[in-house]
Amino acid sequence: MKFSLYWVDAFTDQPFHGNPAGVVPLAEWPADEVMQRIAFENNLAETAFFVRTGPDRLHLRWFTPELEMDLCGHATIASAFVLFTQLGQAGDRLVFDSRSGPLTVTRQGPRLELDFPSRPPAAVPAAELPPTLVSGLGGRAPEWIGKARDYLCVYPTAPEVLALKPDFNALNQIDVIGIIVTAPGENGVDFVSRFFAPNCGVPEDPVTGSSHCTLVPYWAERLGKSRLQARQVSPRGGELECALRGDRVGIAGRAVLYLRGEIEF
Repeated sequence: MKFSLYWVDAFTDQPFHGNPAGVVPLAEWPADEVMQRIAFENNLAETAFFVRTGPDRLHLRWFTPELEMDLCGHATIASAFVLFTQLGQAGDRLVFDSRSGPLTVTRQGPRLELDFPSRPPAAVPAAELPPTLVSGLGGRAPEWIGKARDYLCVYPTAPEVLALKPDFNALNQIDVIGIIVTAPGENGVDFVSRFFAPNCGVPEDPVTGSSHCTLVPYWAERLGKSRLQARQVSPRGGELECALRGDRVGIAGRAVLYLRGEIEF
């Protein structure tokens, strides 16, 4: 078998920053095992696979090195970037059908904006928290904890989020896709975050679009504004321009091509 492979750094305009994603265009779906093995071999946070179903519509799936995901932002940005810049996609709008429903991507000059579902967090009573959550975050308790798909742990300041030294073995015991940590931002940034998903084979994700489905409604309500500037403060770092639109979230960023090649096996 032979497949094209693109490696794209998303939520950045510079190579070696943002979040790298593999993108594999397909004419038809191979066995799930084949896609999972390619994702494992790539060893990126996500590898995206898509099959075209219409002129501006495609079916999109995402795999971490260990499992198939329900939603992924950076690999969706990367897929749209490949279609627009490498595969001659016409127009400025794409629709990806996915496990999370139809997802629209709109090209706005150098930016690509995702239209994703909003996933507001609900507060979690202390008695219902996993016993290894706080210890897994280094022992410092957040000031508030909520949950949607992922746990959302809110700290008072950005330096506290930066200083966290997670125990991934402890976090791996929690039956959840990921754990978001966040705090108010500084210098024009509304909020910062980090994202840990060790039980998906991704100890710390560099820049996470799907976590902002929960971050944006939380911070929009707390700050009383619908447009937000976000920064994920992983070692690679990334910038996201966000908007809350009812039960949907707009998440915009840039992308840059790092590698173009071919998989053969």
